[in-house]
Amino acid sequence: MALQYLSGFGNEHATEAVPGALPQGQNSPQRPPRGLYTEQISGTAFTVPRAENRRSWLYRIRPSAMHGKFRRIDEGLLRTGPFAEAEPTPNRLRWDPLPLPEKPRDFVEGLVTMGGNGDAGARIGVGIHLYGATRSMEKRVFYDADGELLIVPQEGRLLLRTELGRIEAAPGEIALVPRGIKFAVDLPDGAARGYVCENYGAPFRLPELGPIGANGLANPRDFLTPVAAFETTDEPTELVAKFAGRLWATTLAHSPLDVVAWHGNYAPVKYDLSRFNTIGSVSFDHADPSIFTVLTSPSDSRGTANCDFVIFPPRWMVAERTFRPPYFHRNVMSEFMGLVHGTYDAKAEGFLPGGASLHNAMCPHGPDAATFEKAIAAELAPQKLDKTLAFMFETRLVIRPTRFALETPALQKDYDSCWEGFRPSFLEEARR
Repeated sequence: MALQYLSGFGNEHATEAVPGALPQGQNSPQRPPRGLYTEQISGTAFTVPRAENRRSWLYRIRPSAMHGKFRRIDEGLLRTGPFAEAEPTPNRLRWDPLPLPEKPRDFVEGLVTMGGNGDAGARIGVGIHLYGATRSMEKRVFYDADGELLIVPQEGRLLLRTELGRIEAAPGEIALVPRGIKFAVDLPDGAARGYVCENYGAPFRLPELGPIGANGLANPRDFLTPVAAFETTDEPTELVAKFAGRLWATTLAHSPLDVVAWHGNYAPVKYDLSRFNTIGSVSFDHADPSIFTVLTSPSDSRGTANCDFVIFPPRWMVAERTFRPPYFHRNVMSEFMGLVHGTYDAKAEGFLPGGASLHNAMCPHGPDAATFEKAIAAELAPQKLDKTLAFMFETRLVIRPTRFALETPALQKDYDSCWEGFRPSFLEEARR
């Protein structure tokens, strides 16, 4: 059976897997239809402005409250803010792709934290993880009470069985699972790896367009929300919760993915990144990377993001008298980059699909010497940058790497060397 979706980011949706499961005209009737139980899940405070309110009404076979006591379980290499196990460094860092685990691991077991900032308890900042999974989550379901999960597949598809329906996300797509939504991950291709941004702060939303106008960047209608689907499994199922930085588990006698119908605007979504409408310069100067923002989590400082999700997709490069690759820069924001496929236009080599880099606040970075020399000699004709997809988690707070990130053999010891070899041409010309 093909997966089915509803269209629109943040829209109010109504969907039922069984006709008549949704009540008409009242969210919580005295006797819900078809013997279901009514439950509301709120992703924001009740009293936030209407445009920012996120909540959904669920009509399920059993109430979520029907569970026993949770017990602590091991977190493996999963870490949560505040991050204090390793000293933050002004050094630029880059990692090769992590190998898939040798032992069978599901999505939760395969999470490895590379760094983060803020405090999950204070609902500020982000956690940045890689995942490598080699088995599906069978009789196991997960939810994250600390933050929403922005999942960026790099290799292998993910089938997310969520409370509100099913989503398939392939490399080149993203999935966004709101805080507290229960889900399990199946692996249609047998193994998968990718990136996760765990957002502790305000929920991701589409950025304002300002002078761009009404259209451009990511269009709301291209975000897809699943239609209702439910499970009736009456077999023991482990429910794993991430709460205050720790993993906890309890055993249910049934699957908790039993929502028969729902309506609201708090739901998982998927998005095909190839639908992003890239906007760039057609006169001169390289546009700031903010022009590539897909989603943003705003902070309490106006115009400064708790986290921006930015992509560098295939696009036309058209500009006069202008250096085309990303310029050298130092940024008050901190940047964690990943590569889904292809080659990043600011690096000739060393940045591999599945790998990552970290340039923290005010750390100088930009194109390597080989890219610079090629770019200043290039003919300035319209050029298609193709077969590439890089992205960035950009955040206002310093990203503190984990001990694992600083000690793994995947850390490239010679990353700084890519900026060697720049000639002092000014001085050479002055001496002539």
